[in-house]
Amino acid sequence: MKEKVKEVIDTIRPALQADGGDVELVDVDEESGIVKVRLKGACHGCPMAQITLQMGIESKLKNKIPEVKKVLSV
Repeated sequence: MKEKVKEVIDTIRPALQADGGDVELVDVDEESGIVKVRLKGACHGCPMAQITLQMGIESKLKNKIPEVKKVLSV
């Protein structure tokens, strides 16, 4: 599952980088379906970061990988 998550994040990354940000995969807990990521660059501390995390990263991961239940920023 971790490789699938990496592949999906790699498709999201260019959009974040276009705005001066980035995302780093920290951990994937296959039992709980929780993915931990770290927002970097302009995304770190941005007021819209939570929306990006939930509506962008989490929704895309859940759509492509049904085993993903939640995405957390660490």
